[in-house]
Amino acid sequence: MNNVVNEIDLNAFQQFADRVSQNPTTSKARFNVQTRWAGQTRSVSTVKSYELFGKTYERNFHIAADEPHEILGTDSAPNPQELLMAALNACLTVAYVAIAATKGVKINSLEIDTSGELDLRGFLGLDEKINPGYDEVQYTVVIDTDGTQEQLDEIHSAVLKTSPNFANFSRSIQMKPQLVIANK
Repeated sequence: MNNVVNEIDLNAFQQFADRVSQNPTTSKARFNVQTRWAGQTRSVSTVKSYELFGKTYERNFHIAADEPHEILGTDSAPNPQELLMAALNACLTVAYVAIAATKGVKINSLEIDTSGELDLRGFLGLDEKINPGYDEVQYTVVIDTDGTQEQLDEIHSAVLKTSPNFANFSRSIQMKPQLVIANK
């Protein structure tokens, strides 16, 4: 019997969760993206693989980024801020859909609208007191579903507790930068 809600195979989802639960030492996932400058304000990031359960899985995706003309770019791709928000929205979408599925709640449609404002004086180094990043990001979830208000409140609460990118946005991440000077 097929147990699928929101196009999520709940049997496979439970098997995955069981595997994670039973193997805490190998339950971590490692993701890596390599980005190369492609001239002016353009860059291309490549996703080649990820690690899960101690095994490497090959991937092959390219993600372009550029700035709009007004910020000295060629406007050939979304800018890094738009990609950051897209990554948040995509992660939240997965969480809403999967958590709703585990509760037997069918989603008919789901949209997330995210925005934030940067003070470019921080980005340009014109005032060191100004945060070059976001002080606040707003997002609105519009969901059409057969779920009750109580179910949707539970789903929303679970998303806020478990979404990796919600956590990345709402909590401080320890960054470990390293600069390597290439030899000529």
